[in-house]
Amino acid sequence: MHNKRICINVPITDQLVFKNKLLEFYRDISYFTLLDSNGHDSMHSSQEWLAGAGNMAVLEVTQGNAFEQLRIFYEQHQDWLLGYLSYDLKNELEQLSSNHHDTVGAALLHFFVPEILFSYTKAGLEVQVHELSNIDAAQLVQKILQIDVKPIDTPKQNNSLVALDTKDVYINKVQKVLNHIYRGDIYEANFCTQFQATNVKLDSLKAYAQLNAISKSPFAVYASFDALKIMCASPERYIKKNGDVIISQPIKGTARRSQDFQEDEFIKKQLAADPKERSENVMIVDLVRNDLSRIATKGSVEVEELFGMYSFEQVHQMISTIAAKLLPSLDFVDVLKATFPMGSMTGAPKVSAMNIIEETESFKRGLYSGAIGYVTPQGDMDFNVVIRSIIYNTSNRNLSVSVGSAITAQSKPELEYEECLLKARALLEVLAQQGIAFS
Repeated sequence: MHNKRICINVPITDQLVFKNKLLEFYRDISYFTLLDSNGHDSMHSSQEWLAGAGNMAVLEVTQGNAFEQLRIFYEQHQDWLLGYLSYDLKNELEQLSSNHHDTVGAALLHFFVPEILFSYTKAGLEVQVHELSNIDAAQLVQKILQIDVKPIDTPKQNNSLVALDTKDVYINKVQKVLNHIYRGDIYEANFCTQFQATNVKLDSLKAYAQLNAISKSPFAVYASFDALKIMCASPERYIKKNGDVIISQPIKGTARRSQDFQEDEFIKKQLAADPKERSENVMIVDLVRNDLSRIATKGSVEVEELFGMYSFEQVHQMISTIAAKLLPSLDFVDVLKATFPMGSMTGAPKVSAMNIIEETESFKRGLYSGAIGYVTPQGDMDFNVVIRSIIYNTSNRNLSVSVGSAITAQSKPELEYEECLLKARALLEVLAQQGIAFS
């Protein structure tokens, strides 16, 4: 069954104003996802932003054959799907387990068929309404344009965000990972830590607006999956499928920005030439090439860009791009199964790194270092990496922020700790504004 959509193109004078009104209009809806590139244009961009609201069908898998259920769900609807994949899907793909507690509580995967889809490209705004919906798209746009975006007073609270690992504990754990590297068990592991707050009130929309204003990242997401709210400022694409072309763009290599132009350029050049950062990056590029080669036509895997330097509001990042041609017999689910979880969040070799991560980290990653994105009616897809994110559950009122860094033989635990705090800075700033402060 291929559900048809009624499509209209709508002239809007200011897409930024419309996007803010759209978020406000759907503030209280159970299912909503905005995927926003914040105007970052690249040769692999499909649209400036995409949003889906309302649910015609939902797939939420908490255990069992999640990838196959996703394939069946897609085949039933052959329509737009918006959703997330949680890191713990690794246990379905390899002989692995997750024994820690997920304070926020995410499903293994959660997707919905949106009632209404908004897509903004250089050609303008397109609104697609599901054929079984009785919504009039033109009237809906007028209603959205009329909404007033008022600042909402956040409840005053004095709540603390607690680090699961103190600095000393973190440094000891990094040392354990380093011992594995020195023994030759692995070359690299992405070791992460988490900050948690319990029994908090969060205006997730306000938090997203503030986070996005600070970060303006190319794979930003605001999403509501029932009780789960996600505010994400990710700079990283996990995987994209367009026809038979697959693209992966791992990030490895981070440095701070400076207000001073000359110092900023110097920091960027230092990052580009840093042997530790380059070796981290190339290890993950090799891992991604290996993952893609399992599903690609022979000889089609190529590195389009190695050590590309990209500057964002708060950090410089080293990003590489790997492309491949998909075997004609395979679909988007096969691509996900061959490449998930992304190498930049695991390490190399992948399975050994994931085992060591599970042994050493003190929390269940859940949605963190998973992926959020879309699948098209044609079976194409684009997913980010869930990093630089605040994840909040409105039903248990728990909140988490996780950060990590790549540990290699050259790593200095103290510097890795500083890198984690650098990555967390914007997230902690935003939460502090709502009375949830890191002590």
